Amino acid sequence: MPLQNSTPQSDNQASEPASQSDWDWLDFDLMDVAVTYGLPLAKALAVLLIGLWIIKLMTKVMRRYMSRSKLDDSLRSFLISIVSNLLKVLLLISVLGMLGVEMTSFIALLGAAGLAIGMALSGTLQNFAGGVMLLIFKPFTVGDLITAQGHTGTVKEIQVFVTILLSPDNKTILIPNGPLSNEDIINFTKEGLIRVDLTIGIGYGEDIKQARKALMAVMEAHELVLREPAPFVGVSELGDSSVNLAVRPYCRPEHYWAVYFDIYEQGKEALDAAGIEIPFPQLDIHQK
Repeated sequence: MPLQNSTPQSDNQASEPASQSDWDWLDFDLMDVAVTYGLPLAKALAVLLIGLWIIKLMTKVMRRYMSRSKLDDSLRSFLISIVSNLLKVLLLISVLGMLGVEMTSFIALLGAAGLAIGMALSGTLQNFAGGVMLLIFKPFTVGDLITAQGHTGTVKEIQVFVTILLSPDNKTILIPNGPLSNEDIINFTKEGLIRVDLTIGIGYGEDIKQARKALMAVMEAHELVLREPAPFVGVSELGDSSVNLAVRPYCRPEHYWAVYFDIYEQGKEALDAAGIEIPFPQLDIHQK
């Protein structure tokens, strides 16, 4: 009989609800977690949001200030992007430090990775530095006719790492900015005009004044040859079989090749019309 009464009594005890004291430990743990983790997390989140807002404001101020400067558009955007990303990285490191993340090892690892990447990309970084220098000091701009690194062409685009030229025969030339910024650059467009250097030879028995008059008439009649500075014709050399005349018209840089080819062709026709001989190499054989 005692065994029959013991079972219902234990069932009643199990069905009784937990008392308030049974939940006290849980409330204590939740409060402890909230104080320990919630408050630093809230502070870090607030710092992150405020920091991002300040960075956005700073980049907006930088963009407004740089828009008034003479910096190239591509360089302006690149510098703003670099500053913005750098500030965001510093903000992220600060936020992680507030959350208790050990940053010493992380920063050391980041520095080692940066050193390795810098050594691997030393040539690329040199081109980047050269591109920044070109965009700041502007030895040439888009549309200029230049000679650099053994190439002559019109500047089509100035990028951060390379400069793109379009050659007279319509070839695209990519020149790394590192060597380009450290070597000689000839800019034919900087002054707004260019002299075309031509040499035309006449025979020793021909009249130099008459040849000069014919060539001057050709240059003065050409619509692309500038009146100022005035074109010039003079004796430049007494060659083996000809008197070489220096023919020097001026034109706009974009008209260089048109003037170059036209004056040679029209100059030959003018000398032929005037009866002036243009000598050419020949071999005389005398048989005894």
